[in-house]
Amino acid sequence: MRERGLGRPAEPVSSGGPAGPARVLVLVYGIFALAAGARAGVQLATRFEEAPVAYLLSAVAAVVYAVATAGLVRGGRTGRRTALAAIVVELVGVLVVGTLSVADPAAFPDETVWSAYGRGYGYIPLVLPVLGLVLLARTRRNGAPARD
Repeated sequence: MRERGLGRPAEPVSSGGPAGPARVLVLVYGIFALAAGARAGVQLATRFEEAPVAYLLSAVAAVVYAVATAGLVRGGRTGRRTALAAIVVELVGVLVVGTLSVADPAAFPDETVWSAYGRGYGYIPLVLPVLGLVLLARTRRNGAPARD
C-alpha cells in the first residue's frame, strides 16, 4: 500500500491570499496606503497650519487605502465587504474632492492625494477604485470561495 501523496504531483501550496491581477491590485493599494500615509504624516507634522483640510484628507485617503488593502488580502465574505466599503468611500472621495479642487482651487491651498482626481499621482487614485470594484464584481460572479 502506498502512502497518501507519494507518486502524485505536489499540489501548489496557497496561502489563500489574492492571486494574479488581484495580487497586483493589492500591491498598488498597499503602496498607496504607504505613500499617502507618509505624505500626510510629514505634512501634518511640519505644515499643518498651511492646509489642514488638504493634509487631513490625505491622511483619510491613506486609511481608506489601508482598509481596502486589508479587506482584499483577507478575502472571504468579511474581507470582500470591508474592501467594498473602503473602495466605495475611496471612489466617492476622489470624485468629491477632485471636483471641489477643480471648481475652487483656493479651497485647497496644497494638493491632497485626491485633488484634481489624483492628477499628482498620475490619475491612479481615480482608476484604482474602478479596478477594485471590477475585481470584486468578477470574483463574486466567478463564485470565488469564501474563506470565512
